[in-house]
Formats: sequence, C-alpha cells, structure tokens
Amino acid sequence: LSTRRVVAKTSGQRPETNRLVRSLRCNAVLRTILVGDSGVGKTSLLVQFDQGKFIPGSFSATVGIGFTVRFAISFLHQIWDTAGQERFRSVTHAYYRDAHALLLLYDITSKSSFDNIRAWLTEIHEYAQSDVVIMLLGNKADMSSDRAIRRDEGERLAREYSVPFMETSAKTGVNVDLAFTAVAKELKYRAVQHPNQPKFQIHDYIEAQREKSGCCSYF
Repeated sequence: LSTRRVVAKTSGQRPETNRLVRSLRCNAVLRTILVGDSGVGKTSLLVQFDQGKFIPGSFSATVGIGFTVRFAISFLHQIWDTAGQERFRSVTHAYYRDAHALLLLYDITSKSSFDNIRAWLTEIHEYAQSDVVIMLLGNKADMSSDRAIRRDEGERLAREYSVPFMETSAKTGVNVDLAFTAVAKELKYRAVQHPNQPKFQIHDYIEAQREKSGCCSYF
C-alpha cells in the first residue's frame, strides 16, 4: 500500500503531557484501527482512502490485521484494518491497547451489524485506552435503496455514547477522507497544543464540513 504526505507539518509543541506526545517523542506511529463486523466494508474504506478507488468484489474476508501508512500533520499515521469474524476477535483485542483512534463501522443495509455496535463499544471500553478517539461510521451509504438503518438511528446511538458520527461510502468515496482527516486533526490537537490555541471540536468540524458540502454528502 502507498505512503503519501497529505498534510503540512506543524510546529511549537508543548511539553509532553500525554501518550500521543510521548509517541511522537519516541518516533512511534499514531495508530487508527478500523473495527466492526465482517462485511461492513472496512477494507474497502481503507483502500478508498489510501488509493482513491473502489475495487468491487475483490476482497475476501480479512484474516488478522492489515495496515497502510500516511504522513499526516507531521506524524506517521498508521491505519489498521481488522478482521470482523469472532474467531479473529482475540487478535483485534491485542491491538486495542495501542490504538490512538478507532473507526467503528456498521453497514447501513445490515441491521445485525448495527445491533452489534454496542458489543463492539463494550469491547473497546474494556480493552482500549480511556483516551482513545472513537468515531462511528455508517458505511455503504450509496446503497440507500436497501437501507435497513435510518441515519437518525446512527445519530442517536452516537449521541448516546458521545462519539462523532457520519455515513460514508467506500464505493463513491463520500466522507471517507473527511472521516480520517477529522480523526487526524483530533489526534494532532491532543498531541500538539498551544496556550492560545482554541480547542478543536471534532463534532463542530464535521458539521462545518457538512454545511460546506451541502446536500450531496451523507451525514
């Protein structure tokens, strides 16, 4: 998978006060992990983000872990794709602890994948660090004619757990870059803060992008 520099670097770090900054100091990578049931489109989402294309029918179920790397906002952003099947769940658990961000996906055409989100969140709260960034994504938004989960249901669940939410399409690319960019900006804000810097609000950032994009995006 390719590596591309996508965002300009920053300057003026504060003294190290959290594990994000410690990761930067130690030349470690910041990790975002994609999780969710098998078949929700995690691999397709990652390929769309990394390569800017959708490859229909080309992926078998992910076995274990795969990843890509991007340079983002002066740090190395490593994005991991995980297997959704129960038999590989222990492998996924092993990666939670080192995750700085988690993109939790369900398929808007699959009620079971949405119903399982609470179980995934329970696992995340059990195995991941308390400061992990979590974003809920309703994928396959291009398949609205087969929709089983309304957008407001996703929004309501996200509010319940106080996490940002948007609908994405790995096929059309809608909101794919936005999801990863919003997470990267949140990680950057947490790792590099200036005394006079306004607090980055990931919800506000997503809403601003929604207004900028108008009615043609899935939110």
